[in-house]
Amino acid sequence: IAHLVFYATLLFSTLSPGKAIVFALVLHALFGLHLGLAFAPNHKGMEMPDPDGERWGHLQRQVLTSRNVRGGVLTDWFLGGLNYQIEHHLFPSMPRPHLRLAQPLVRAHCAGIGMPYTETGLIESYRQALAHMHDVGEPLR
Repeated sequence: IAHLVFYATLLFSTLSPGKAIVFALVLHALFGLHLGLAFAPNHKGMEMPDPDGERWGHLQRQVLTSRNVRGGVLTDWFLGGLNYQIEHHLFPSMPRPHLRLAQPLVRAHCAGIGMPYTETGLIESYRQALAHMHDVGEPLR
């Protein structure tokens, strides 16, 4: 609540009421769009465990239900380091800059045990996520 009071006080003390409201709405809309663009490519369309099938262990759940997004420094910045989603799920308390360092170890371990390790480019990850949402929504059309 203190954050909200501080935010509202700052907005309304520096901008007119109309501009403050428009600013807040635009800011939150853009922030929501960015969050959606950052979170959607990591899980949408990935394999899910069958509730009636074999129970998945921790490693399977984290690796098979996540996708990493390849890219460079710009992708790391845009996605906040969460483009290393597999490593983030395996090591949730690891600082994000270190996830990149863990990636070769995790990828090699997965290859060594024959577990698929999914990694795509940013555009391809969006394509896969949108294709999955299209397929899931098909019965409703």
